[in-house]
Amino acid sequence: MPDIQRRASETIAVTFDPKICVHAARCLQGLPAVFNNDARPWIQPQNADTEDVAATVMRCPSGALQFERLDGGPAEPIPAETTITTVPNGPLLLRGDLHFKNQAGDEIRAATRAALCRCGGSANKPFCDATHRRNGFQAD
Repeated sequence: MPDIQRRASETIAVTFDPKICVHAARCLQGLPAVFNNDARPWIQPQNADTEDVAATVMRCPSGALQFERLDGGPAEPIPAETTITTVPNGPLLLRGDLHFKNQAGDEIRAATRAALCRCGGSANKPFCDATHRRNGFQAD
């Protein structure tokens, strides 16, 4: 799988980590002028207003998409409370001030959004990699 991708306009940089993408397509549906699988590169932040790009990135449930404001605008806010939402037949979606550590206690990821595997089939545990769509996982 490719490494983290970064695309920038003059005002915002967007990064994408394909290893943690759950393919919810909220980016494609939310701002197709910027996020377009048929275009190369598929992320083109210069094609929309900076605020709209940031808002769309923050709807990414897995945190695979992140942004950095280059114009001095606000960063993504850290939620005051941590929430967990169960997706039927899919992952657990977390929002909050999240810190994931390995068995040795080393932090492997800090984030405000994450999708955790429930099906047991992810190749990138504890994070979901959308394997649940291929292995027929079912749960409320």
